[in-house]
Amino acid sequence: MRVQHDDVPAPLAEALALAGQGRVLRFWPELDCAARSRLLGQLAAIDWQEFSRLQRLARARENAGVDAAFAAAVTPPCLRLGVGSDAIPPDAARAAGAGMLAAGTVGAILVAGGQGTRLGCSGPKGLVPVGPVSRASLFSVLFGKLAAVRRRFGRSVPLAIMTSSATDADTRRFLVETAHGGLDPDFVHVFRQHDLPAIDAATGDLLLDAPDHLAMSPDGHGGMLVALAESGGLEWFGRHGVEHVASFQVDNPLALPLDREFLGYHGLSRAEFSTQVVLKREPGERVGVVVEQGGRHAVVEYSDLSPALAAERRPDGRLRFHAGSIAVHCFAKAFLDRAAASDDSLPLHLAHKAVPYLDDSGVLVRPAAPNAIKFERFIFDLMPQADRVTLVEIEPRDGFAPLKNPAGSTADAPEHVHAALVDRARRLLSEAGVTVADGVDVELDSATILDASDIAATLPPGTHIEAPLVIRRP
Repeated sequence: MRVQHDDVPAPLAEALALAGQGRVLRFWPELDCAARSRLLGQLAAIDWQEFSRLQRLARARENAGVDAAFAAAVTPPCLRLGVGSDAIPPDAARAAGAGMLAAGTVGAILVAGGQGTRLGCSGPKGLVPVGPVSRASLFSVLFGKLAAVRRRFGRSVPLAIMTSSATDADTRRFLVETAHGGLDPDFVHVFRQHDLPAIDAATGDLLLDAPDHLAMSPDGHGGMLVALAESGGLEWFGRHGVEHVASFQVDNPLALPLDREFLGYHGLSRAEFSTQVVLKREPGERVGVVVEQGGRHAVVEYSDLSPALAAERRPDGRLRFHAGSIAVHCFAKAFLDRAAASDDSLPLHLAHKAVPYLDDSGVLVRPAAPNAIKFERFIFDLMPQADRVTLVEIEPRDGFAPLKNPAGSTADAPEHVHAALVDRARRLLSEAGVTVADGVDVELDSATILDASDIAATLPPGTHIEAPLVIRRP
C-alpha cells in the first residue's frame, strides 16, 4: 500500500511503501495531531532493515532440531555455595569477594523492565509490595541489599537499572520520591531497553493495538547489553572503577548477586561469565538449564527441550540437565565491552503469543490463541562466547524466590515469596540465637541486615520474638 498522506514525511512514506506496511496508517484521517505524532514517532524509530530480518525469522520460526543439537551435551561441574572445591575453598572465596567489594570493583545491573499488571500493580513490578511485615516493595528490598553492602564494606556499588518503555517514567519517579531508595544518586544510572514490533504470524505485517499505536514489546533481558552501551553505561561503570558486573532480576527479592562467596568464585576462577544455578529436581520445573558441549557453555530454555530429553536421568538419579538457571550472573566488564563491540553478540528468539490487535473496522480483538510473533534477546546467550564460565549452585531457600504469578497460583505467587522471606529470616535469627513464636511473621531489613552477624549486633542471644517484627540494625 502506497502512503499518500501529505503530512507523513517522505522518507518514512517511502520506507513504509517498500516494506509493504502502509496499512498501519489506515486510521490516519481519524487521528488528531497528538495521535499522529505518537504513531509517527514509533514508525520513525523502526529500523526497516531489522524489520525485514524479523519477518524472515518469523517465516522460519520452526526449530525441530533442538534435541539433536544437544545430544552430546552434559551438565558442567558446579561449585556449591558453602562447599566450594579443593582449588577454591569457601573461606578463600569469601575473602576474595569481600576484597572486591571493599575495593569498589563490583558494579550491578538490575533488570526492571517488567510490569506488575498480573500482580495487581499498575506500574513497574518493582513497586509490588513483598515485605512480610513492612510491605516494602521489591525495589526497596533490592536497593536495600546494596545499601547493606555499602554499610559493611565502605564502598557504594554502582547500580545500573534497566527499564522499559512501560516502566521508565514510574521507575524514575520512584527514585526521586524515595531519595534513590537510600542509594547515592551518583552511583545510580538508569537506562531503557528497546522495543521491538510484534508481527502477525500469518502475514508478517505490523499490528496496531490502538489507532495511533503499534503493538510493541521490550526486547528481553538481553536488551541490556546494547541499551547499556548506547546509554554510556559501560563507560560509566569504567569511570567508577568497576571490573566485574553482577546482574539480577527485579522479581527475586532473595537474589544474591553481591554475595561475597559467589563474587570470590568468579574472581578467583578468572571467569568472564559466572552464573548461579539451583538443582533442578523435576523435569517440569520452569527454569532453563546450563549445559556444556564441546568445551562451550550455554543456557537452554525449558521450553526448548522435548519432554523426553528434559526427563532423562543419570545413573545417580539426578536429571541429566539439572543446573537450573536463575538469571543471577556476574560478568567481567572487559567481556561485556568486547561483546558490546560486536553487532551479532545476542541472537533474537521468537515467541508465538496472543497479541491484541485492531481489525480493519477498528475493533480491538483479543485472540484466544497465539496470533503473533514477539522477539527478544537473552543475556545468557553471551555464555558460549566466554573463555571461562563458572557455575555456582545455591540453595533456592537462600537466593531464589521469584514473584511471577498472581495470588493463588501453584508456584511463584505472593504467598510463596512471603513464606520464603519469613523462612530465611527465621533461619538467620536462629543462627544468631534468637527464637520466634510459631506462626509469627518476621522480616529482616535488607538495608541493615546482611547476615546473622548483623542480627547478633542487634538482638542479644536468647531473645524471643512473639509478635510480627522488622529487625533493623541501628
